[in-house]
This record gives sequence, C-alpha cells and structure tokens, in this order.
Amino acid sequence: MLDWLKNINKEYPDFWKTYLSKFEQKSNRYVVFTTETSGLNPDHDIILSIGSFAIVDNKILIGDSFESVLLQYKYFHDNGLSNEFILESKMKKLSEPEAIRLFIEYIGNAVLIGHHVDFDVDMINSALARLDCGRLKNEALDIDVMYRKLVDINDKQFSLDELSDIFKLPKTYRNSPSEDAYTIALLFLKLKKRLGIK
Repeated sequence: MLDWLKNINKEYPDFWKTYLSKFEQKSNRYVVFTTETSGLNPDHDIILSIGSFAIVDNKILIGDSFESVLLQYKYFHDNGLSNEFILESKMKKLSEPEAIRLFIEYIGNAVLIGHHVDFDVDMINSALARLDCGRLKNEALDIDVMYRKLVDINDKQFSLDELSDIFKLPKTYRNSPSEDAYTIALLFLKLKKRLGIK
C-alpha cells in the first residue's frame, strides 16, 4: 500500500485530533518555549525538559505556563549517563508521551516563539513521531531572525546572551528552560514592538 494512502486512513491519538481541530480559527495567543535536549540531532537526541509561557495582549502570563522534566531513564541507561539532573530537579516529572501530550494540549493553535525555534520544533516533531502523530502545525517566530531583520544582518546569528545584552535585559543566571523562555518572551515583546507586529 502507498505511504500516502496509509496516512489518510491513519488513526491518530485523540489528543492529536483535538489539536488539529483547533486550527479552524486563528489564535491571539503566543507561546514562548524552549527545550533542553541531550544533543543537537533531532533524529537521535531527546528532550530532557520543556519550559514555556503564554503571551496575550503584550503581557507575559506567568500563570499560563508549562514546565516539565521528561523521564528519559532508558536514554540515560543506554548511554551510560547519570540521571542526577532528573532526580534532583524540583520540576514536574513526566514520561515523554505524557509530557508531549500535555504540551500539545497547552499550546493549542498559538503562534510559537523561540530562540532558534526550528530546532525546538524539530525536537517536538521527533517526539510526536514516536507517538504516531503528525508534525506541529503552529506558525513559529524566531527572535534571532526577528532581530536580524530589524538590523538588516544576514551573515551572523545572535546568542540569547548577546540579544539580552543588546536590549539591556538584567543579567540572570538562567538554569532552566523556563528561565530561558522568560528571557525569550521579554526579547520577543521588545522586537515585536520595534518591528510593528500586531
């Protein structure tokens, strides 16, 4: 049977069908997110933790957030690594299937915001593939691309620290994806205003 025909008849998990149904209307919500991963290859590496905040009407909604450590014991065991971070972290710990399902329910049809967001989207898509789901449908904006568009620079990428310095954000010791997500959210609001994005 042809692959495309198999996909037409594929029975997706209920949470994925609910997610797909949300794109019949446009969202006024942004979700800033970032992942901590075991490496930089979406085909072989895994998500260790996710942090995110929603933005509505140019306000970061601290109460509208998602944060989780993913219990990836098999990965650590198979690669001979310590799972000290997972055991000691105070963040909510979830299995990968549960964390991805809850994250998809959390983001809905929001516009996703990130720093080098294509990588984070690829990591989520790899986890979704393991759950027999499709790929994310959300529009995604990258604060590095937004800044380069603002200053008309195409031959350099800017780190989160560099962007924070440029926009004079207070120095913080970021040690979790949620702290990175909050910094990205602040930068996004500044860039959104400068670029005249509604």
